[in-house]
Amino acid sequence: MTLPENDQGVFRYVSVEKHVLSLIETGSLRPGERIPSLRALGARLGVSVSTVNQAYMELERRGVVEARPKSGFFVRESPGARTPAPRPQGQPAKPPTTVNRGALIREVLDGMGRRDIVPLGVALTDEAFLPTKQLSRLLAKAAAGSAREVVSYESVRGNLALRRQIAWRLGEAGIEAGPEDVMVTAGAMEALYIALRSVTRPGDNVAIAAPSYYCFLQLLENFGLRAVELPSHPGDGVRPEDLAAALDRFSIAAVILTPNFNNPDGARIPDAAKAEMAARLAARDVPLIEDDVYGDLHFEGGRPRCIASYDTGGHVLHCSSFSKTLAPGFRVGYLLPGRHAAKAFEIKATTNVCCATPTQMAVAEYLAQGSFERHIRKVRAVLERQSRMMEQRVLAHFPAGTRVSHPSGGTVLWVQLPPPADSIRLFYEAKAKGIGLAPGNIFSSCDQFNGFVRISFGNAWTRAVDDAVAEVGRLAAAQCAQGEPGPAD
Repeated sequence: MTLPENDQGVFRYVSVEKHVLSLIETGSLRPGERIPSLRALGARLGVSVSTVNQAYMELERRGVVEARPKSGFFVRESPGARTPAPRPQGQPAKPPTTVNRGALIREVLDGMGRRDIVPLGVALTDEAFLPTKQLSRLLAKAAAGSAREVVSYESVRGNLALRRQIAWRLGEAGIEAGPEDVMVTAGAMEALYIALRSVTRPGDNVAIAAPSYYCFLQLLENFGLRAVELPSHPGDGVRPEDLAAALDRFSIAAVILTPNFNNPDGARIPDAAKAEMAARLAARDVPLIEDDVYGDLHFEGGRPRCIASYDTGGHVLHCSSFSKTLAPGFRVGYLLPGRHAAKAFEIKATTNVCCATPTQMAVAEYLAQGSFERHIRKVRAVLERQSRMMEQRVLAHFPAGTRVSHPSGGTVLWVQLPPPADSIRLFYEAKAKGIGLAPGNIFSSCDQFNGFVRISFGNAWTRAVDDAVAEVGRLAAAQCAQGEPGPAD
């Protein structure tokens, strides 16, 4: 057996880790058993001894295996045992709520881009895993070869070459689209902004998941909209029956969902549920704003389908970007506005006219060269490894009773702390130590996630990150020690 060609290269040791983990999880290697020697596994997988050694060292650091002098590496007792996932909070179809989370969200956002803190609270893919050198060369090439074009206004809808590439790639998610259906935006946030403005008016009710990305709540607050919260289950997300109950009970102007790896709980809505939701919303003529920014970051199987792939009448406004996969600083996102294209064009043209030309040209060329698929396979592998590593470190350092999500994609873990832990207090205590966190309260318009925190596993794993996780665990344990301990139910 040799590793697939797409697993060779910079991250090939990650594939060795995954191979060993699969042997453990399937029972081929049991607790206490010796794992293959460096030479034996290297020969079997067609990789060097140093690559296998690097993988074993990482597995040892994660607590999966242990080295015994003159004997080799052995599977540790009860390796990788998973704690129960966080419990869903709240009741189906909660009444409309005025959103008021702006002040706390601004404090959390203050840590974005800062180099003086450890950004455990930022949902990102570390720049170490991104093709920064290749994109920089393409950016320079675009500027040198098309100087006049680079400094000119781009069309309102965006660079045609880029829109063609985006439309072609959307086929992987089951979406049939042409370049005329795509609008380039300044990241996914502008796409969401345009979409929400296109389908709502102040005072409207908008159904969202609970928990849900806090910037959704910011948009609702800024637009004078009210949130109708639907419980998201860490495994399968928002369920069709809860959406149906909300549509029956309230006047819903629009729905916002992240069906693939919801931020923060990592939930993925099953395909059958996606199709059912699309049909229900179309029957009631209710638009759905779909955020698919994490769709390419799946850990297993093929690229998950989107709700837009089941849409036949243009009811779904599909939003995404390359911020999590290529270059967050390029601010290249896109929107498929469906039947709301005319309104979206008007809003885009009167907001920032068009997006930056050079970055669009560079991303278009990168995609055209066929580099994206090779790159994203490596990113998925390293993020899957870091997801497991972060989960294990959280369980090792956080107080007993802590629950952790088990996402199959994305960049974040949803962590439920045992009572009486307070996530806002933990946020400020961690901030004083130079560590960024995202407290659970900012992911809902209601006070139902105070015992939760979101932690990113997208950072390159360094000593600083490892120490920061341990420090947050100590702070959480100290809070719990001050009150009566109990399970995180």
